[in-house]
Amino acid sequence: MREWLIKIREIKGFTQQEVATLSGISRSYYSGIETGFRNASPKVAKNISNALGFEWTLFFEEKGRKTSHNKTA
Repeated sequence: MREWLIKIREIKGFTQQEVATLSGISRSYYSGIETGFRNASPKVAKNISNALGFEWTLFFEEKGRKTSHNKTA
């Protein structure tokens, strides 16, 4: 699970649907990214980060890649 993404979204006061709409993706796709079932392409990562105001490369850093389904050391 990408807890950091959920936290940023909640701090900004957005719902999953609002972020998805601003990012040009479906809510189910966005939800999958938050839960770690889906990965964001660079384009989608940029769109989400623009909507929420953070650096898009966070998705591709070690912290961003950790999920409850794919734990790394």
